[in-house]
Amino acid sequence: MQNHILSIILFTPLIGALVLLFVPKENKDAIRRIANFFALGGFLVSLPLVSMFWAQRFLPGFKFIEGTPNNWIPSIGAGYVIGIDGISFLLIMLTTLLGWISILSSWTAIENRVKEYYVWFLILQTGMLGVFMALDFFLFFVFWEAMLVPMYLLIGIWGGPRRLYAAIKFFLYTLAGSVLMLLGILFLYFHHHALTGIYTFSLTALYETAPKIYSDPAYGPTIATLLFFAFFFAFAIKVPMFPFHTWLPDAHVEAPTPVSVILAGVLLKMGPYGILRFNYPLLPDATQWAATAIAVFGVINIVYAAFVCLAQSDLKRLIAYSSVSHMGFTLLGMAALTPTAIAGAVFNMFSHGIISPMLFLIVGVIYDRAHHREIGRFGGLAVALPEYSAMTGLAFFASLGLPGMCGFVSEFLVLSGSFSTFTLLTTLSATAVIITAAYYLWAIHRAFLGKLNPIYQGYPDLNWRERMVLYPLGAMAIGLGFYPQAILGVINPGLSALVKGLRVM
Repeated sequence: MQNHILSIILFTPLIGALVLLFVPKENKDAIRRIANFFALGGFLVSLPLVSMFWAQRFLPGFKFIEGTPNNWIPSIGAGYVIGIDGISFLLIMLTTLLGWISILSSWTAIENRVKEYYVWFLILQTGMLGVFMALDFFLFFVFWEAMLVPMYLLIGIWGGPRRLYAAIKFFLYTLAGSVLMLLGILFLYFHHHALTGIYTFSLTALYETAPKIYSDPAYGPTIATLLFFAFFFAFAIKVPMFPFHTWLPDAHVEAPTPVSVILAGVLLKMGPYGILRFNYPLLPDATQWAATAIAVFGVINIVYAAFVCLAQSDLKRLIAYSSVSHMGFTLLGMAALTPTAIAGAVFNMFSHGIISPMLFLIVGVIYDRAHHREIGRFGGLAVALPEYSAMTGLAFFASLGLPGMCGFVSEFLVLSGSFSTFTLLTTLSATAVIITAAYYLWAIHRAFLGKLNPIYQGYPDLNWRERMVLYPLGAMAIGLGFYPQAILGVINPGLSALVKGLRVM
């Protein structure tokens, strides 16, 4: 099993999608049960990877490699090669967990075209897992594009009143980045052939030749910098980095709650993952040159989006902009190029992948009952829904960085690790912590405290399905706040390999 554990994890959701094709669309309960079975199965088959990876975490290079270069389409040098390091391991585990949580939370959220919904969701799951496993650039691009259509359809068909606008905007932004990334991949492909006489998309092979572009007399720093931005633009859209962030609030507001969960928890992590996996090791000199600019845009994300949150009356839009703000810490940490800051940036990816889905699930719970998300129309919800209110408070405090929760650890690592490199920018970022506390406390005060609005009298508190999706995330947010080494011990060896070409400060 260990030799093929990644393929098993990768294709379990796809098998579920294929099985659903043979189930009559009228049998909605059977479709839901089968989809949940494969989603839970996908999470369960990934659990053995935890002990397997922990035993090998200090071994150099990628682990659990399957396939060989050029074995898929030999005529062009494309291969089915997958493997993981500490960063991709964590994101795979996050993907399988959130995939199950998202599909479980879809049970009552989706009533129309149920079969198509679950088929596309499971295909999306396979695409996301493939992105984190691929060690071949052609294979990576296939999985990257394979996510585009399912997410477009999940928003465009099952979303809110402006779903088509949001879906098209998401599609166009992502596609624009993909075109530039494809051009960059082809450049590396032909450059490698020029140096070695071999056509290959193998990532490990390109790791050896791509850094030479910067000092190559035929290309030099200008071409290397343009190549850097071809990749960075594609990944910055996914972060999402200012000014390419505007697709995200629209997508979140219009998407069904389960789709928002997977969008915030997994898809946003593909941007920073791509920068770490490709920009850092392939183009280290250009990365070093662009670090200050990346930090500036990261700070804009943090501060600008935090102020925008203060102006929001829609709870879901507030949380969407808070995602933009918190992902700015990942950009700042990666740009600082210190071991502590980079570790904090990766930790922030994971902590945000826990907290943000929890926040969107909380919005979904109250929307299912009240059928609106206007903060000003609520009031005194803590009286009618004490358990729900407690979970909301837990998620809010984790997101604003309360000590003892994972959000605090990630932000502290980023700020402490970035201070020596970008003192002014780090100081500006720290002010956003105050703004974040302001908009979350404002929301708690208006929606949960005070006298109960009689309209919400008698609303049911959390049910068993809502507890099953919220409690594990809440427990992880607290657990990682007290024992962050569970994450840091896994990612540090892999980070050392990724940044070895950089002059880490």
